[in-house]
Amino acid sequence: MKDFLTGVFFWVNVTWIKILVALVTSRTIKGRENIPSQGPVILVCNHMNNADPPIVLSIIPRRSKWLVKIEWFRNPVIGFLAKAGGLMPVKRYEADLKALRKAQEVLKSGLILGVFPEGTRSRNQMLSTGEPGAALLALRTKAPILPVAIWGTENMKLPRDVLRRTSGIHIRFGKPFVLRTVSSRIQRSDIEYGTDCLMLAIAKLLPTRYRGSYADQATLEQIEREKVI
Repeated sequence: MKDFLTGVFFWVNVTWIKILVALVTSRTIKGRENIPSQGPVILVCNHMNNADPPIVLSIIPRRSKWLVKIEWFRNPVIGFLAKAGGLMPVKRYEADLKALRKAQEVLKSGLILGVFPEGTRSRNQMLSTGEPGAALLALRTKAPILPVAIWGTENMKLPRDVLRRTSGIHIRFGKPFVLRTVSSRIQRSDIEYGTDCLMLAIAKLLPTRYRGSYADQATLEQIEREKVI
């Protein structure tokens, strides 16, 4: 019963998020057919603006939960709304075992888990080096990774732009893939390589000027040849 009520509450909140996003943004969306219709999925996306989570959330046709910085939950009102929208707090730049366990439970229940693997918003619009959490989750759970890229939100200012329409926002969904390990046990090298793979998958969806740390075309082509993604 609790899960049913939580699900209803989630979709009620997502409905008004969709309405608000449709009213204040003009978006082009490609690759939505790549979103798996069922089963656990780890959605990984670059991050330029606080508007990114609701914009991406409004497009996904399935129930999802998102890992976001714990600072969002320090304000009781914002924290309440964040939880209602399926957001879960995570302590950035450290081993947050509680958040990791909750994330694994989300995937075990067959939902989409949204992660911004850079750990914070990009300050220069460029894709930053990824943190290891998303790759570790993918290797532990064997859940497929769904890479997503968003751009055009970098100049949005909230809450100012809630009152005016922002155009030129682009969202691209790549094809899902599963990370592999070399041995039966997960090694540090597996996590590091997995992180590179998922970040490169995001980079491939972005225009070259946004790829930042992952702009090396030769590296992109090498990963493609190895068929890891």
